[in-house]
Amino acid sequence: MLDCAKCGFQIRIADGVVQALPPGRAEHYADFIHDYEGIRAAEGRGSDTDDYYLGLPYHDASGRNQKQWEIRARSFEHLMNGVLRPAGSGLKVLDLGAGNCWMSFRLALAGYQPVAVDLLTNRQDGLAAGAHYDRHLPQSIPRFQAEMTRLPFRDGQFDAIVFNASFHYSEDYEATLREALRCLKDDGRVIISDTPWYSREESGQQMIAERQAAFIQRYGTASDSVSNLEYLTDERLRKLETQLSIQWTAHSPNYGFKWKMRPIVAMLRRRREPSRFRVYVAKRDA
Repeated sequence: MLDCAKCGFQIRIADGVVQALPPGRAEHYADFIHDYEGIRAAEGRGSDTDDYYLGLPYHDASGRNQKQWEIRARSFEHLMNGVLRPAGSGLKVLDLGAGNCWMSFRLALAGYQPVAVDLLTNRQDGLAAGAHYDRHLPQSIPRFQAEMTRLPFRDGQFDAIVFNASFHYSEDYEATLREALRCLKDDGRVIISDTPWYSREESGQQMIAERQAAFIQRYGTASDSVSNLEYLTDERLRKLETQLSIQWTAHSPNYGFKWKMRPIVAMLRRRREPSRFRVYVAKRDA
């Protein structure tokens, strides 16, 4: 247990995870964590063996979510080859929404110094699953249970901050990015990867309604106890630029021909536009 001499807040360490949620915030997220963990377990996330985790994102040994992992893999390859690599290795990267720490592991193998943050701490799909990677690294990946708007790090600590399929879980995009920018070095970059984008606000709202209905049918819960914002639009991105004095650069990874054709197929079949993924990189205005 660690005690803060200034505020008296006690930080506990369990299963290699620093539990840094402020008082009262664990209760705020309790229902969300309960529902989310239940859904993820039902989807077949996690394993008792190292092989499952070591294969990610390129191979899903469970065989249940391979198509989603194919998207994650292509986003990650673009991140490494088109965004992070020019910055060099040995840099400190905050992996926000790290889940089981697969991306932190890959970053560590590439010579970066990752720090993993998530709300989930379980041993199958949360931060405690990072133990599977620790056995294959010279030193453990630092892991923190914390929320995006209250990060337990000093100002200007990281060279890059990556929201790894996680930015859409934010309840307040401005507050979330403001806190990330606080922890970022002046010449650092904030990166959003694998958050759904829609051309129209109505499409995003329809997606939420459809997903909640499907979750109720399959899992008995809408998983809506926390008001996550769920998706991006160009309007939302422009608003963040104005609010935070940042500039976005959008990258479009190659997800293959079928993925590229999805919007056209949806239009022909008169269905809601499908989500699209990009990698967004933010820098402070010069």
